[in-house]
Amino acid sequence: MKHKTEWLLCPICGNKTRNQIRNDTVLINYPLYCPKCRQETLINVKQLNITILKEPDAKMQSR
Repeated sequence: MKHKTEWLLCPICGNKTRNQIRNDTVLINYPLYCPKCRQETLINVKQLNITILKEPDAKMQSR
């Protein structure tokens, strides 16, 4: 059986992360880190379906 692989995309900025998933990958409470926007998002993955559990809180801007 051939496994299909896809790159995990950042749910915030939409860029590729450093992680790939296959159609048989199951992730529960996975902290997905994006090197571009430097945000971490908690996700679940099952059969290439990604569910966002917690997006990062908005950070206060320093002056």
